[in-house]
Amino acid sequence: MQPRVVIIGGGFGGYAAARELKGAPVDVTVIDRTNHHLFQPLLYQVASATLAPSDIAVAIRWVLRNQHNATVLLGEATAIDVEGRTVTLDGGASVLPYDFLIVATGTRHSYFGHPEWEALAPGLKSIEDALDIRNRFLMSFEEAEREQDPAARRAFQTFVIVGGGPTGVELAGTIPAVARVGFHREFKHIDTRETRVILLEGLPRILTSFPDALADRARRDLEQLGVEVRTGAMVTRIESDAVYVGDERIPARTVFWAAGNAASPLGRSLGVPLDRSGRVEVERDLSVPGHPEVFVVGDLAATVQRDGVTPVPGVAPAANQEGRAAARNILATVGNQPRRPFRYINKGNLATIGRHRAVADFGFIRVRGFFAWFLWLFVHIMYLVGFRNRVTVLVQWAFAYFTYERGMRVITNSARIAVSNPKPRNIVAATTAPAAQKGTPGLK
Repeated sequence: MQPRVVIIGGGFGGYAAARELKGAPVDVTVIDRTNHHLFQPLLYQVASATLAPSDIAVAIRWVLRNQHNATVLLGEATAIDVEGRTVTLDGGASVLPYDFLIVATGTRHSYFGHPEWEALAPGLKSIEDALDIRNRFLMSFEEAEREQDPAARRAFQTFVIVGGGPTGVELAGTIPAVARVGFHREFKHIDTRETRVILLEGLPRILTSFPDALADRARRDLEQLGVEVRTGAMVTRIESDAVYVGDERIPARTVFWAAGNAASPLGRSLGVPLDRSGRVEVERDLSVPGHPEVFVVGDLAATVQRDGVTPVPGVAPAANQEGRAAARNILATVGNQPRRPFRYINKGNLATIGRHRAVADFGFIRVRGFFAWFLWLFVHIMYLVGFRNRVTVLVQWAFAYFTYERGMRVITNSARIAVSNPKPRNIVAATTAPAAQKGTPGLK
């Protein structure tokens, strides 16, 4: 009987580990609570109605269809028994034994002790999150179109993004172009060019993982797009119609959260040391202390670079490298060979701010502006899984670039939009009423 390798999570780390084990003398089982591998760096483009979910997601079964030693299970791992070497699925519905285990369950957004904010300020980690944000984004303009009160209308056209990391910056840079250029001829009673975008960051600067010069350039780019960037701004309260920074009240009906991450709770069931964020403190070979058969990779792993001090960043290339390294160490153990410590290779850090605007840090070289933006496009296309997704995303980007239009404008669940206005409103009178009496043009 071949060694059984169980991989929990079909994201970057888990997918890379499974592919590395292709053709190896092991039986691989991949468990995920969704049926798809998701390219998270482009989730914000689903949220801003540029791409469809299917453009950045691919079925795990499909990508592993030719890997004969791999089995895919749809289910949620709810507990791990490291002594008994079993994984419990769906709260006890089934138990899966393993000889080697790779945990790659990632993180969710953290609200820093205020879980009640999640209903009012959704984060961006899954397709469901992206669709929720897209609904709120599109519905805010629909509500503004119906609103007669100027103050309420301004609140509907005000978007507050909490968190100045790459996700927050990319969202903040996208909204102005979509609203002010893409939408302004579609609404008759509001001027979408008056849309207000506010980016709040609690630290002294945005993009803290980038060098100061690139972070400053990104801030200037955002401000040139009309985004209000406020650093040192700690959110103290979120309500359905406002965000509070200290005692200051910012009227806004739409808030998006990109401020922090919380490690998957599955890490706690391993019974090993965790860092302050709940990530598992792994050994240099990515195994957990006391259990060399268990590996943790991706955002759930707290590991350091070659200097032994600098943390490995929570980015897709790092998760890919960790997944492959864990798989290789499993194969080394199976083949009675020594394991190798994980060594992170920094392939660069990129963030896009908008059309022709981006920053890129490759350590030895730093790029900004159009060339960085082009690099960002190229890298993201190449990292997408599946030829179809690469072609589709390229076509959608070209369409949006030349027309400023967003093709994914369907509102799928407007009931989830948090609108707090108990008073009945009078719908703005149509300015085209006389023409409407003549019938619909083109219909007999």
